[in-house]
Amino acid sequence: MSRNDFVGSVGAVLSALLFFAGPLGAQEREVFFTPMISHIDGDTSRGYGSDYGLTLALGTPISDRWNVEGHLQSFDPSGPAAQRRRAFGLDFQYMFDDEGRITPYLFFGLGSVQAKLDAGGNSDTDLSTSIGAGLLADVFNSERTALRAEFRHRRDGAFSRGDDSVLSVGLQFAFGRIAPAMAAPPDDDGDGVANTADQCPGTPQGTVVDSRGCAVIIDRDGDGVPDNRDACPNTMAGVAVNANGCERDADGDGVVDRLDRCPGTRAGAAVDTSGCEIRAEIQLPGVNFATNSDVLLPSATDVLEDAAQTLRNNPTIVVEVAGHTDSDGSVAYNQSLSERRAIAVRGFFINAGIAANRLTARGYGESEPVADNATQAGKAQNRRVVLRVLAR
Repeated sequence: MSRNDFVGSVGAVLSALLFFAGPLGAQEREVFFTPMISHIDGDTSRGYGSDYGLTLALGTPISDRWNVEGHLQSFDPSGPAAQRRRAFGLDFQYMFDDEGRITPYLFFGLGSVQAKLDAGGNSDTDLSTSIGAGLLADVFNSERTALRAEFRHRRDGAFSRGDDSVLSVGLQFAFGRIAPAMAAPPDDDGDGVANTADQCPGTPQGTVVDSRGCAVIIDRDGDGVPDNRDACPNTMAGVAVNANGCERDADGDGVVDRLDRCPGTRAGAAVDTSGCEIRAEIQLPGVNFATNSDVLLPSATDVLEDAAQTLRNNPTIVVEVAGHTDSDGSVAYNQSLSERRAIAVRGFFINAGIAANRLTARGYGESEPVADNATQAGKAQNRRVVLRVLAR
């Protein structure tokens, strides 16, 4: 084959490279150029000795794992008996791990080798096949420049004439768009598992799924209702819950069965925090004061907080804070004391966030006993504060 024939074959392989690469305009695809220093360990049976030379390579990806690359090699040793060699080839590379700092690859390819046979300029050109392996190393912490090394085993002459081994080291430079992203596979329910692998299509948004796209049952409070359907995800252990994972409230009064002292309350009735219907009065047992004083004792706080919550739960209720005393002391004194105590309780509710216009205060003194003032037990019952419902 003549020099012109060799140049023609180079052009043909370059055309093949462009065919595989597709249109490169406007930097739509990554292109990489690699100059390398090469060492060839030739076939001594043909008079090809070892030599150093230059390799130039130009390639591009054709898929997420495969690259196509064309290369030119030149070995031009000095000396009267030296044989100058030119080689060209088209390789297909399989990249193993394009996410790491070290990317190994394997390749195979076809090409041609031209060797100058004697001082008279006679040459011989043969087709060649190549296999080999190499790696890219991100030693520069750059997406566009990498250290490259590869080993090539080449056989030429109708696949049986002779063998060369070529070791090359150089730098690979990338141009254009780096590592074009592959289009994400369709995932109609957005659970992170592609339609082709999703065995449970239509998973509700936000559901935790396994590798098959099926819901992972997570029930952190152990109530038997998965978290993705649990409206009350921190239910106390062991309590009965409804289909939404919340404690049961059989009579629908807003007080769960576990705390409801009056189950079966009629529908729509206003209830206190114990689930009992609020009728004419809201009792405040245990609300006591220092002797002959309107100063609330600390023991009254829990009862008053509970009553304040009842008022919050029923925002339309208007109440009168009514104060009562026993018969000890004068009528006038008891009237004044009961009124001051009613005002003190009203002040507690206002400080607890209950609107003032929902609260009035009135003292009744000893005028409305509920027990016999002749006994200490009766007197203790008569010393009381209650909430009289004025409006609902």
